[in-house]
Amino acid sequence: MRVQVKVHPRSRREQVVAQPDGSFKVDVKAPPADGEANAAVCAVLAEYFKKPKSAVRVVLGGTNSRKVVEIED
Repeated sequence: MRVQVKVHPRSRREQVVAQPDGSFKVDVKAPPADGEANAAVCAVLAEYFKKPKSAVRVVLGGTNSRKVVEIED
């Protein structure tokens, strides 16, 4: 499954909030440098969907705050 994500790096807490349009807002503590925020987004989404971290990856928007993330079943 693929989901659209709006990422807020350097947040005070890490959380996932489902949006009315079917996308997700993801807050992560990591800074948006050297892929740290992307790794944190994958970890937070893996926990939210109860999947292993290896089943979650960013497929579009690696350097953008709006991303498409693929979650394997």
